[in-house]
Amino acid sequence: MYVATLLSSQAEPVLTVGNVLPYHKELNGGEFRWLQEGVACEFPIPQRPVMEKRIWQQLQDRGVDLVIQNAAGRRKKMLLADMDSTMIQQECIDELADEAGVGERVASITARAMNGELNFEDALRERVGLLAGLPDSVIDTVLETRITAMPGGPELLTTMKDNGAYCALVSGGFTDFTESVARALGFDENRANRLEIVDGALTGRVIPPILGREAKVEALKDITARLGITCDDVIAVGDGANDLGMLDLAGSGVALHAKPAVAAACDIRINYGDLTALLFVQGYSRDEFVPPSKLMAPA
Repeated sequence: MYVATLLSSQAEPVLTVGNVLPYHKELNGGEFRWLQEGVACEFPIPQRPVMEKRIWQQLQDRGVDLVIQNAAGRRKKMLLADMDSTMIQQECIDELADEAGVGERVASITARAMNGELNFEDALRERVGLLAGLPDSVIDTVLETRITAMPGGPELLTTMKDNGAYCALVSGGFTDFTESVARALGFDENRANRLEIVDGALTGRVIPPILGREAKVEALKDITARLGITCDDVIAVGDGANDLGMLDLAGSGVALHAKPAVAAACDIRINYGDLTALLFVQGYSRDEFVPPSKLMAPA
């Protein structure tokens, strides 16, 4: 048995019984359930539809995400999340570069690397090299003035943790940012690259080893083995090419507002919903969400 989940934007909900019913009928759906009226609903279906791609595209044209997955094992025991443009709305290295006066050049490299057009490790070294001489005090400035949580992130963390899940943040960015973001959102651990800082300034180098695509896969394997769970027990989320390994290995790999090459490679694509979509696809309803203030650690 499979489950079809339809999701729209929290800011601009578009789902109604009337516009869902034609797809419910075409998919031979069972009992309909609102997860959040106007925003998310689900119903069981007997099999994956032959015309799934066509139905998905029709719904995309209406501002709706469609996720079809096995009914069994949807609720996961672990969240593995990318940080930049996933748990936060920014790319930290781009924000640092903007402070250094090389924002456009670095942002262009970032976009190409995240779409898989450039080798991640080489692109990271090139971008960090352009930050040489930047005072390390800029890191705190960026954290305080430029970094904002992705909508739905606090609810995702608090709800999964309240239901016993382990949450890990794995980033191709830098520990100077992941440690703060992980603490603020309540992640159990974080892994990222380390910027070399000497005499209060960035040297333009990354301290090896560089955490890229394979390191994220190893993090998934390492943490699940330590917890005594399997990769199928994990929901992973990311947006860039360096996330594809962990998205493919996890039981549920979610491409969130992802780069085109990444979205094309993933079965679960969230283009309109926010991070609460990860709760809806696990079968949580809105009234099961845990208020962020209950579990979120202070920043």
